[in-house]
Amino acid sequence: MALLNIRKNGDGILRKKCRTVEEITPRILTLLDDMRETLRDANGVGLAAPQVGVLKRIVLVDNGSEILELINPVIVNTKGEQEEIEACLSCPGQWGIVRRPAEVTVKALDRNGVERTYTDTGLTARCFCHELDHLDGVLYIDKAERMLDPDEIETED
Repeated sequence: MALLNIRKNGDGILRKKCRTVEEITPRILTLLDDMRETLRDANGVGLAAPQVGVLKRIVLVDNGSEILELINPVIVNTKGEQEEIEACLSCPGQWGIVRRPAEVTVKALDRNGVERTYTDTGLTARCFCHELDHLDGVLYIDKAERMLDPDEIETED
């Protein structure tokens, strides 16, 4: 496994639409493993392939008990609404208020090519939306209702 370089806002690859994974090859499995190591090293809760320079529809989401590997993920249902602070490994030192669904259901393939469905709320629901946006070249700062100053973050802790 290897640590991958996380691309930062301003890198054009973050604004490109990702391609569908047609076949789960050894190269895709290595990418999943490397993304897992990179996510853990960065202390993040989610990571999308374009953030590490790969235009494939792959995301990882840490739901608190495991890291979900989602290949060709699609949001199939949403409920409710939540408005919370978001940040991104590709936008270090920035935070914004973003409105997202309160509950999100995602369908995706796992590393074995098995279709799985995940439904979650709170941070994981936000993370599903945030990471899937990356696959279409959208950053959370595009959707933020308001960006926060660093001193606002400290007072909300």
